[in-house]
Amino acid sequence: MASDPAATARPSHPVDPPPVRRMVPRDRSEPHRVATPLELFFDLCFVVAVGQAGRELAGSLAAGHYGDGLRGFVLAFFAIWWAWMNFTWFASAYDVDDVPYRITTLVQIAGVLILAAGVPRIFAAQDLTLGIVGYVVMRLAMVTQWLRAAACEQGPARRVALGYAVGITLCQAGWVVVLFLPQDVRLYLFPVGVLCELAVPVVAELWRQTPWHPHHIAERYGLFTLIVLGETVAAATVAVQSAVDEHEELGRLVPVAVGGLLICFAAWWIYFARPVHEHLRSNRQALVWGYGHYLVFASAAAIGTGLEVAVESAVHQAHISETAATATVTVPTALYLVTVWFLHSRHTKRGAAAQAVAPAGAALVLACTALGGSGVLAAGLVCALMVAVGVLVHGRESRRAGARRAY
Repeated sequence: MASDPAATARPSHPVDPPPVRRMVPRDRSEPHRVATPLELFFDLCFVVAVGQAGRELAGSLAAGHYGDGLRGFVLAFFAIWWAWMNFTWFASAYDVDDVPYRITTLVQIAGVLILAAGVPRIFAAQDLTLGIVGYVVMRLAMVTQWLRAAACEQGPARRVALGYAVGITLCQAGWVVVLFLPQDVRLYLFPVGVLCELAVPVVAELWRQTPWHPHHIAERYGLFTLIVLGETVAAATVAVQSAVDEHEELGRLVPVAVGGLLICFAAWWIYFARPVHEHLRSNRQALVWGYGHYLVFASAAAIGTGLEVAVESAVHQAHISETAATATVTVPTALYLVTVWFLHSRHTKRGAAAQAVAPAGAALVLACTALGGSGVLAAGLVCALMVAVGVLVHGRESRRAGARRAY
């Protein structure tokens, strides 16, 4: 494929964009490729929807409505994650930063805000109408991007772009049909729609891999993880502040706050402990890695939700037991640890001891559920210990590897 000679010279700071560029592929080996301000703005707007879904989930769990809460969260978070993911991989391959590209991206942001407005209805009455409208707006905007790319490509690359455009369009037609079906039927068709959406990249890239940039993709996923973790800290902080203002039970809240902070700090440390872009060499690794981040992002967001529930339980505002409230923190934390280990850590760790740290830590975090009200603090301490052990084991393995090379 021909590449844009000016691709590597595209500025990373806000400037007046050119009216129109040819949407040619970016250089996959482009040096110093970083996220643009538009991508960062895109992420921040998507986190509005993430925060909305987290708040609704917290309310459902605190009231003991586990099934409805988890169902609504899975539905809403899939729409958020999938639209974000598709934009991210497309931008990595074809970001031309011209006027049409920026306007189309802003339309996608408008779509996610419509989706965010519909999140409460998804939880309250399983009403998917506004959520589907916002999702379709985002996805049809993505179709126009792929059509632009197809118009500038030839051969297999053009076939890939058209495959994406046709596949996404067919999926959106299916979601529009769902809007006209009875509400109780919509939920049963959702898994079918999800499978169709997930199949589009797999089928479209059978002919050729799009020129996504490994380092750029790794950075984009890392940035979104940071933003979701930040939203988690913010949600927990607001919950603690509200509880202190209304109930003045600081002694019961401090353990939850300390445990929550330790969990969030450990979640950051574990995710960014090793660079992962070298693992992303082809679609075979990238698809598993990219799809697996649904669990990373969702569990990170759910940790904040769980901390809100734990705070409400500490001040006797939740209608569930202390053990159940603690589980809303420990279960997503354990899921996060295992998923990050599977996607990241296991590819860079050497030796059985190093590989066992994360799975063993996740099991201990789950065991903390049995401690009830003190379980969140215990889980935080386990996460901190896990990080410390991981650092020590890695240091020992590095020294051994250095000694073998010297020998």
